[in-house]
Amino acid sequence: MDQPRHQIDWRNGNVPVSRQFDDPFFSLENGLEETRHVFLTGNALPARFKPDFHIAELGFGTGLNLIAAALAWEGSGQQGRLHFTSFEAFPLAADDLRMALAGFAGAAPYVDLIATALAGDGKITTAQLSAQIIFGDARVTLPAWDGRADAWFLDGFAPARNPELWEPALLAQVARHTAPGGTCATYSAAGAVRAALADAGFTVTRIPGYGRKRHMTQGVLS
Repeated sequence: MDQPRHQIDWRNGNVPVSRQFDDPFFSLENGLEETRHVFLTGNALPARFKPDFHIAELGFGTGLNLIAAALAWEGSGQQGRLHFTSFEAFPLAADDLRMALAGFAGAAPYVDLIATALAGDGKITTAQLSAQIIFGDARVTLPAWDGRADAWFLDGFAPARNPELWEPALLAQVARHTAPGGTCATYSAAGAVRAALADAGFTVTRIPGYGRKRHMTQGVLS
């Protein structure tokens, strides 16, 4: 896999910060709890899990969202595999990935799987998980994707720093690749993001965010 690797610095010891976007990959307080609040609770998971449930994501990052979803699936008692598709333009190098995930309980069984996927074809397959990381600019790769998700994790860097991943045309593609009644969630409560999701067909709600963030956004496809 010849995608350019993400260049990062470290904050608080093990929190990766993007040099390109000058933004941390996850909360300085507790990345795993942030993920669970924003993306699991924001999409009403695990309560909505069903056979062959499919999550899609903009911005794979460290894979922490994948890990949180996989752990929730395992704990839900669902049979079969959780399907997970993520779109990522700048994957992390293996050593950076391992350092970023080292402090999270439950992450260890997934670290080597994710590192191998990022260095190879992007695929992860276990007894309970079928995941695909699609490399490249999501503005190109998402329109070409033939799947539809039951839930979306919208996890690009902050809209002010990474506006390409929040463009109205891309969020319209998110809606086009969402199953009827599907949902989306993001930590961002920016007015432009909420307006673009609403224009794309989502019924948008602003709800309490995680930690110091007052608000976040969830949506249900109308």
